[in-house]
Amino acid sequence: MKIAIIGLPKSGKTTVFNALTKGKAEVAAYSPSLTPNIGVAKVPDSRLSALENIFHPKKTVPAEVSYADIAGSPKAFSSKEEIGGGLLSYLTTADALLQVVRAFENGKIPHPEGSVDPKRDIATLDLELAFSDLAIIERKLGRLEATLKGAKAPERGLLEKEQLLLEKIKTALEKDMPIREQGLAKDELKILSTYQFLTAKPMLVVLNIGDEQIPRASQLEQEIKSAYPQFAVVALCGKLEMELGQLSDAEAEEFREALGLTTPALDWIINLSYRLLELISFFTTASAELKAWTIPRGITAPKAAGKVHSDMERGFIRAEVISYSDLERCGNLAEARKGGLLKMEGKNYVVQDGDVITFLFNV
Repeated sequence: MKIAIIGLPKSGKTTVFNALTKGKAEVAAYSPSLTPNIGVAKVPDSRLSALENIFHPKKTVPAEVSYADIAGSPKAFSSKEEIGGGLLSYLTTADALLQVVRAFENGKIPHPEGSVDPKRDIATLDLELAFSDLAIIERKLGRLEATLKGAKAPERGLLEKEQLLLEKIKTALEKDMPIREQGLAKDELKILSTYQFLTAKPMLVVLNIGDEQIPRASQLEQEIKSAYPQFAVVALCGKLEMELGQLSDAEAEEFREALGLTTPALDWIINLSYRLLELISFFTTASAELKAWTIPRGITAPKAAGKVHSDMERGFIRAEVISYSDLERCGNLAEARKGGLLKMEGKNYVVQDGDVITFLFNV
């Protein structure tokens, strides 16, 4: 899972990035570089600990989330100009966008607009993303029109279908409706998949609050959710979470308890990201290694096997599957077999969250 962190200048993007990845990227009011900070976070999953007690692996590998802290230029994010090509290339490869929105007050770091207004800032950045998509559509429509002039009958039908779809989403974008909210059919989304439109990507809003706002975090969250019900929203103090990320787990937990914070920012955001992207995890235990894998909900066993290795998908025979809950209850695979809970599944089996799978294949 790849998530791009975006936001207006002085919103605290890099601070949130450091909090999520336990990184130490330089926190500055503005960076002119288009090279993002890249970091990886391990996905917290309590099921791994229970599985370790069952399988006693030599190595445990949790699933990972990759974060890209997009610096960009203030002009690109706060004007009505198209997002630049260098910046756009990082954004289009992301599975989802995490928008950091400033809610904290700090006289030493004045807001570019002169005042702190989260709702205004969300609207500003949404508009910037829409302008980027519209610019791509305009260029593509121009090329399609030229191509259609010399197209033969079989090709013409497909090109005209694509042209009509682009004109349809362009009209909706001009009415301030992002692509993710346009209710497009599966075949339409398939046509658009190669474009990687920014307003089609799932969006998670992180409301970056100050220390003194922590007691009102839920209230501030709800205010943004009410105004933007289409977004997943979480309020957190980026500065505090970054500082806690530099401590040991025991020290961080002690501080959280003292502050009344029960869940680390990383856990909140990853859980929301999984729900937003409709992702699940399954587990494998091969070569004394216990590993968690992230896949989209609804994919079949061969596709999940391909996540482990392409040969497994190509030569898939069957999958030996047990649910995490059944395995935890039995305590080991031998007892699970006795109880008939270890099942052989074929190519049509849809992998479920928490499945522990051994893939049988031949190439």
